[in-house]
Amino acid sequence: MKIINAIRVREENTTEGCEIRIEEGRILEIGNRLETLDGEETYDAKGMLVTPGFVDIHVHLREPGHEHKETIKTGTRAAALGGYTTIAAMPNTDPVPDTPEKMKALYDKVKTDSLIKVYAYSAITAGEKGETLVDFCEMKAAGALGFSDDGKGVQDAGMMYKAMKKTAEAGGIITTHCEDESMLFSGYIHDGEYAKTHQHKGIHALTEDLQIIRDIAISEATGCPYHICHMSTEGGVKALKRAKEDGIKVSGEVTPHHLLLTEEDLREEGRYKMNPPLRSREDREALLEGLRAGVIECIATDHAPHTKEEKEKGLEGSSFGIVGLETSFSLLNTHLVRKGHLSLERLIDAMTVGPSKVMSLPSGSLLKGSSADLVFIDLEKEWIIKSADFESKGKSTPFDNWAVKGKVETVMLDGKFIVEGGKIIG
Repeated sequence: MKIINAIRVREENTTEGCEIRIEEGRILEIGNRLETLDGEETYDAKGMLVTPGFVDIHVHLREPGHEHKETIKTGTRAAALGGYTTIAAMPNTDPVPDTPEKMKALYDKVKTDSLIKVYAYSAITAGEKGETLVDFCEMKAAGALGFSDDGKGVQDAGMMYKAMKKTAEAGGIITTHCEDESMLFSGYIHDGEYAKTHQHKGIHALTEDLQIIRDIAISEATGCPYHICHMSTEGGVKALKRAKEDGIKVSGEVTPHHLLLTEEDLREEGRYKMNPPLRSREDREALLEGLRAGVIECIATDHAPHTKEEKEKGLEGSSFGIVGLETSFSLLNTHLVRKGHLSLERLIDAMTVGPSKVMSLPSGSLLKGSSADLVFIDLEKEWIIKSADFESKGKSTPFDNWAVKGKVETVMLDGKFIVEGGKIIG
């Protein structure tokens, strides 16, 4: 098959025409004008932007155990509609994937139900309880992409030291939700002006920063690669930058909601409640600058679906977490790229190359020989985000009814169409 009339991003916001030849699920050639072979099927991209399939290394699929919130089937269909062809599932499920047998059962389900490529993290500790370490070598052999007790920071420094030491020996990576629980003080939104004005209990930025600083020090001591989940603070960005300058094997991610919203956008609704919380304007600016400069390598959605009932209890009573797979590119293109805050090149890189490099994944590339996981985007298409229309079971988003520009129209996985005209095939 030959793809014609596509454009690809070059430096900053410039684009150029391109054609791509695909054979046996891989990119055979890419260039400006490719010779048409006799009998060759063509796909007319009609001027759409072509990018590698997006990669999200922080997703909650909820299955097994919480299928009322999301399933592998609904979560991966939502991901495909958002342009994602590769995602990584966090281990806070029931049961937790903390043994090779549980990991195998999860991957068996992925094989039958997933529309796209799914990798899974192993827990760091049995049951994510922070008490007993998993067998890191066995879990890596069973297919664990990395190790995380996501949703819970490993509270004991000695436990994290042992975990990083063993992970380094196994040739793995640890990725963590950074939260010092001794600093929570029952907080549930950012400890800022909104919390003070509306008498809410706040989560201080130090709750996140202290564990980031601690874990960077342990990473340096053990040589273990370390990835920081959903960064939200200026202090965290500064710590990550210093660590990189010191040559420590660390990386970080940021979510669309932390790049676009602050505590000033809060409403007394559960769809504005996530962990880490929406923080100050200064924190948001530091995150954006960190992303622009490459200090933060990648964008991840932290897609965290909940039931309607779980998100209807206001800021205090609702569950933490929002969904994001179906809206991330359009939101960031509209409110960062088109407003001049971030280049299109950097956005695409942070959604493809960046996460692939962090997790050593064979994805995120338009190079000859790479898998033909491709996304075609109509950069001029305007649409309104309607959570009721989401493929995900989760409907909670602070971006409901936002007008956006740029729509994922077509998605290919290994050279086969899985989304056309903004709809899943089959």
